[in-house]
Amino acid sequence: MPVISTPQEFNVDDLYVDLRRLSGHPLYLKCEGFNFAGSIKLKAANEMVSAAARSGALRAGTTLVESSSGNLGVALSLVAASRGYRFLCVTDTRCNLSTRQLMAALGAEVHVITEPHPQDGFLGARIRFVKDLVAERADHLWLNQYANPGNWMAHYQTTGPEILKSFPEVDVVFIGAGSTGTLMGCARYFRENKPSVRVVAIDSVGSVTFGTPAQPRMLPGLGTSVRPPLLDESFVDEVLHVAEADTVRACRTLLRNGFLFGGSTGTVLSGATAWLARHDGDVTAVAIAPDMGERYLDTVYHDQWIADIYGADLLGEQEAATLARRMP
Repeated sequence: MPVISTPQEFNVDDLYVDLRRLSGHPLYLKCEGFNFAGSIKLKAANEMVSAAARSGALRAGTTLVESSSGNLGVALSLVAASRGYRFLCVTDTRCNLSTRQLMAALGAEVHVITEPHPQDGFLGARIRFVKDLVAERADHLWLNQYANPGNWMAHYQTTGPEILKSFPEVDVVFIGAGSTGTLMGCARYFRENKPSVRVVAIDSVGSVTFGTPAQPRMLPGLGTSVRPPLLDESFVDEVLHVAEADTVRACRTLLRNGFLFGGSTGTVLSGATAWLARHDGDVTAVAIAPDMGERYLDTVYHDQWIADIYGADLLGEQEAATLARRMP
């Protein structure tokens, strides 16, 4: 019987969903949303805060600061509350209301950026705000998930080994690319411990992470408007880009089978399914699901939001009919 004294001590690390019936291919989805922060970001949050404390950069009275589109902000809010630190999350208007409310409930201060930077988008605007703030306030510490080695080290120490322990025969791993901490940690681990594993990065169409042109993106999570300094493409075997409409389709396919996962999971699943369809042969494939779907009820799982952003033809026949009856 597990007994814990802090919330960051608990995480379900060996739960997988067999998606063969839905995807048509052998594919196992590693569920990372079963912890008190609700996402894989708890691993990185705990390691970055622990490393800052070990180095002496984080002291009593310091206010932690981070730019986040949602999940890392929640994870840092939880860790900060547990350890007795103040935390300021700098996010933007794409962050779900429920996520902002959760951070505030945990005691964090939430600052919402409402205007994107002309070249670097909302992420660029968030980072500029954080840099200006910490330059003015000596008692504020920016963890900087985009360059902090603790971000990828958390997954080198946990997520990569967890996958290999559960699936020693794994051939290919599909990992979403946001700050690229999960991607880099797992890729480094497999390169050193089982180099035959093919690491496929899944990114969003419109993200600049891998050098593709910037386009508007509506869903928080995967993708960036500023290339993360953590990224080292030499550890990545292949990159796939998924359109947000395909993200929504994948999420809703899962939902029709009773699985409520987040938008990032839909992106990863869509890319993984497409890759497996192009590669014949018997392979063992694992994809990482960063979070669950409750925080996406007002976006990915909201019929009117989907119709307004992507068009009603993206909805299923039943959802579209229901929406039509609601309209005046």
